[in-house]
Amino acid sequence: MGIVIKQSIKNTIITYIGFGIGAINTLFMYGQFLGDTYYGLVGFILSAANIMMPLMAFGVHNTLVKFYNEYETEEKKAQFLTFVLVLPLLIVLPVSLIGYLSYNQIAELLSKKNPIVYDYIWQIPVIGLCMGYFEIFYAWVKVHLQSVYGSFVKEVLLRILISIFLFAVYFNFISPQQFVFALMGIYFLLLLTMFFYAMKVKLPHFKLVFPDNYKAILTYCFFIILSGSVANMLLDVDKFMLNFYINIDNIAFYSVAIFIATVIAVPSRAMHQITYPITAKLMSENKHDELNELYKKSSITLQVIGGLILIGILVNINELYSVLPKGYSEGIAVVFLIGISKYFDLILGNNNSIIFNSIYYRAVLFLGLFLVFLTVSLNMIFIPLYGLNGAAIATLISITLYSLAKLLFVVLKMKLFPFTKNTIVALLLAILSFGVFYYWDFSFHPFINIVLKSILVTIFYLGLSYYFKVSSDINFVMNSVFKRIFKK
Repeated sequence: MGIVIKQSIKNTIITYIGFGIGAINTLFMYGQFLGDTYYGLVGFILSAANIMMPLMAFGVHNTLVKFYNEYETEEKKAQFLTFVLVLPLLIVLPVSLIGYLSYNQIAELLSKKNPIVYDYIWQIPVIGLCMGYFEIFYAWVKVHLQSVYGSFVKEVLLRILISIFLFAVYFNFISPQQFVFALMGIYFLLLLTMFFYAMKVKLPHFKLVFPDNYKAILTYCFFIILSGSVANMLLDVDKFMLNFYINIDNIAFYSVAIFIATVIAVPSRAMHQITYPITAKLMSENKHDELNELYKKSSITLQVIGGLILIGILVNINELYSVLPKGYSEGIAVVFLIGISKYFDLILGNNNSIIFNSIYYRAVLFLGLFLVFLTVSLNMIFIPLYGLNGAAIATLISITLYSLAKLLFVVLKMKLFPFTKNTIVALLLAILSFGVFYYWDFSFHPFINIVLKSILVTIFYLGLSYYFKVSSDINFVMNSVFKRIFKK
């Protein structure tokens, strides 16, 4: 677990720096500089692009990680990389043709409730394509266990560039409409940055030859397209569907709430960058015991860290929303509902990595397709009834069912189990911490209250977690920090 801890810590720090910049963008700059309407438009475009991303990438980003370690020679690896880089064109070219010929019909359908969307629909596949190829080159560096730079580009550089263009709007250098167009340039620049770094990490000799196992690769790509689409739809279909039922301004309110709740998933995203290739390697070598140990450690470590973040958010949520414009307070319930779903997904550890690298990924995929249908149906029922909260309820039900199904599949089919007695201890500590601090308010400025409560919650929660030795990895990190402090 040494390399996992080291790179996960770096990825976590980088990701939280990015989320810090993103918090400023999301909570203040987007709404104040762009306005709710254009912020809602940006949220819709990016959600739709994220839904399209697995299709535009042809599932290659996961396929590259799964099959890379099976090739023993550099020539075979070069053939494999060239092959998977070309594969997305099988989707990109026909999608581009269909989009060009049917643009008016597609745009009219998506802009019925909010006409402002009409002129920007074509940006969705362009950004989705940039996202897709970014992930492909990011996967190339991950198989070489070099995930930190990619995390920086994806989490920090992206948000810095967005901040720069938001300031450009504020100082009237560009208009809000031009900012929306600038998003394409930002994502294209990230793609180029990732490409050049990937080639620096390992420059292959491009050779367009079908690998011997090309049928297996194509089959896996097909299922990854579907499974990736399932995962992304479960995450973003709510914002996409809100466009059909309510004014686009409300998507801005929902986006803020989702951003706050998504902070809980940052440790999982950071750890996933390095555990995914390690999981693939352990499975290809049939090291069941080591895989089970990684599964348990990733689960309890993420549960403790995620629990701290969840409690920190929930006990401070009222103070945070008190400094935002009035309309945004409609999203408080959304934060609670989505936060709980993220926490449950977090404690499954590297569950997704195990499934996607197993022989059972097809079966889980079909279950995911059913849950996408369920998600869309629930959104169609709950959004008209409860608005933003309805979308959050639908997402909570869908993600919880999907996570539970994946857990049961890994437990029953692969005899891997992520939970220990410390799972219960960590859950009880989270509940206790929430009960102690949620109703405890100071009479200071909201920002001071947030800082004070966050410090107290961190000391209380981590102190108890350390005392009860809930996570050996977290205790190891804390002991290392204590040694450095006391040495000084």
